[in-house]
Amino acid sequence: MWGLLLALAAFAPAVGLGLGAPSASVLGLAPAATTEAPVSTPAPRSSPAQPPAGKENGTSEQHIRIRVIRKKKVIVKKRKKLIRPIPPVTATPSTTARPSTTARPSTTARPSTTTSPVGALDIPEKQEPGCPPLGLESLRVSDNQLDASSSQSFGLGPHRGRLNIQSGLEDGDLFDGAWCAEEQDVEPWLQVDARHPTRFSGIITQGRNSIWRYDWVTSYKVQFSNDSRTWWGSKNRSTGMDAVFPANSDPETPVLNLLPEPQVARFIRLLPQTWLQGGASCLRAEILACPVSADPNSLFPEVPMLGSSDPLDFRHHDYKAMRKLMKQVNEQCPNITRVYSIGKSHQGLKLYVMEMSDQPGEHELGEPEVRYVAGMHGNEALGRELLLLLMQFLCREFLRGDPRVTRLLTETRIHLLPSMNPDGYETAFRRGSEMVGWAEGRWNHQGIDLNHNFADLNTPLWEAEDDGLVPDTVPNHHLPLPTYYTLPNATVAPETRAVIRWMQRIPFVLSANLHGGELVVSYPFDMTRTPWAARELTPTPDEAVFRWLSTVYAGTNRVMQDPDRRPCHNQDFSLYGNVINGADWHTVPGSMNDFSYLHTNCFEVTVELSCDKFPHENELPQEWENNKDALLTYLEQVRMGIAGVVRDKDTELGIADAVIAVDGINHDVTTAWGGDYWRLLTPGDYMVTASAEGYHTVTRSCRVTFEEGPVPCNFRLTKTPKQRLRELLAAGAKVPPDLRRRLERLRGQKN
Repeated sequence: MWGLLLALAAFAPAVGLGLGAPSASVLGLAPAATTEAPVSTPAPRSSPAQPPAGKENGTSEQHIRIRVIRKKKVIVKKRKKLIRPIPPVTATPSTTARPSTTARPSTTARPSTTTSPVGALDIPEKQEPGCPPLGLESLRVSDNQLDASSSQSFGLGPHRGRLNIQSGLEDGDLFDGAWCAEEQDVEPWLQVDARHPTRFSGIITQGRNSIWRYDWVTSYKVQFSNDSRTWWGSKNRSTGMDAVFPANSDPETPVLNLLPEPQVARFIRLLPQTWLQGGASCLRAEILACPVSADPNSLFPEVPMLGSSDPLDFRHHDYKAMRKLMKQVNEQCPNITRVYSIGKSHQGLKLYVMEMSDQPGEHELGEPEVRYVAGMHGNEALGRELLLLLMQFLCREFLRGDPRVTRLLTETRIHLLPSMNPDGYETAFRRGSEMVGWAEGRWNHQGIDLNHNFADLNTPLWEAEDDGLVPDTVPNHHLPLPTYYTLPNATVAPETRAVIRWMQRIPFVLSANLHGGELVVSYPFDMTRTPWAARELTPTPDEAVFRWLSTVYAGTNRVMQDPDRRPCHNQDFSLYGNVINGADWHTVPGSMNDFSYLHTNCFEVTVELSCDKFPHENELPQEWENNKDALLTYLEQVRMGIAGVVRDKDTELGIADAVIAVDGINHDVTTAWGGDYWRLLTPGDYMVTASAEGYHTVTRSCRVTFEEGPVPCNFRLTKTPKQRLRELLAAGAKVPPDLRRRLERLRGQKN
């Protein structure tokens, strides 16, 4: 059989057959998505030449093989030939399997094959990588630690060769979506300097992120060095030849390869061997690496440790582990905690909430309600873990008597929803922190993006404003749900419906929606006012309050305040204080932020917590330290502004649903069922009006200072004569003489 194949290979140039090195299918590896063609020399692709006799740095002579491709999927747009500048030596990489549920990349057994080519690696049935990511995706690896043989442009430089990095909308800008070598670079490489002796154990790669091009590397070699001059390669166990690892067959799916033997070195290089014809050698990568514990000669500075002094459970929790942890916190602090469910996901997983207050289970008059929501996108896992850490921290510090935490829990009722989309998270968790990619697990089980699934209340409000109907005919607050949204066949996820019922049931004042993948705080409106505009500054009437809230979180987040931090992807939000109007970033119709503002009293912002959507669990202690003070300080902002109770002057009972209007701000709030209200305001003097059906309106001046509030601003309303008459008649009582005479005078004036 092999004799026939070699004969065909020798005959291939004469008849134009696309024959090359053995395929991933023959080697028992992940199948490629497109066809590959041989290039015999490291010359430019357009000119044929003879293969080299040999090279330094661990390469060897050309071996001609048949490449047999098994296609998983036929995508006509991507059916292009592949070019490789350096003929790879036949070898079998370790694995490209999915990670285990420990959220670390792991592997499955090597696929069985009927034939084993010369040079195939002897791979055990299962390998564990052991080492966490070096930090290309999370930006712990700085730009100056990355180098390359060449780059097509600055925007495609080595600093962009990071796993899951996202490009701008325009190719050719400063923020493209990969490292790409120059077209004429026939021996391309991407190099990472770990800065310390490091045990490298594996590599994860992706193709180029672009909506305009298809570029990805399909195979590569790996080399190591201690001085960046002398290099050695990763070898096959059986043959001792350089191993060639299969890379990607599409731009986004991460592919993991474990090294046959972990290597201790300071530098690591990825040397692309084949890639898509018509494109370029482009890749994004993450390196799995463990620091070497001992440096006997003390030649290198000590590796900074990621950690926290708080004794908390720093790991990723699937649904069962999350439920167990919440139960443990409740059992540890039964007097200040309550766990309840607001509904179920499409697959029947409960949406659990941890309530923390000195009187859990009840709304106390004058005590504001705040919430944190995380996990709306299931693969953005950091927010979920931060809320689980926050509930542990608040419980522990309350038991220790910490005055800040004690005050927070006695003056505020806090609700923590760590997983709004548990179905999506379970999908992402099974893939693991490095292998889940940018999008998998984002949506719920129905394929619905929950952040676009709330009712669009912006459009009816703006149309009413354009017609001059606000606020006399159409209110500027508490807009009702549109009829289409309430129909049984409306495309509304069960998770969304559960959160809406939750919002309607509890008088929330302040909220933050925790996301991942960027470092910025965005605030409403999230939807552009101009139809079909991709981005446009669209502020709410409470622009000053939202900018204050956003700046408070951004100003106390450690990473956002780092002056030397680089942009996560394609926008540098540090130029704007890490705060942006949501619609001015990108329009999001049906966002939870806009809905919360227009349907309830609650002011909500979105916090993008980290460049890495699903950080490795060894990074969780540092992420907790980055966000701990910001999470606490943001909750404390519920005291900003005015608060009070609207009462009936005669009975001293609270008046529910009374409207609180602030002169100059075209957005009102209402009182809760006990008559209490909270109105977030920045420092200044305000004319505040309280009104309720059946009562005379009252206006008073309220001053908000820079001192910690809230400033008391109470109201006592007197019933109108009509209201008193209605109540008396309803009770079957006679009309008092004074009221009768007053009604007669009013009728006379009217006549």
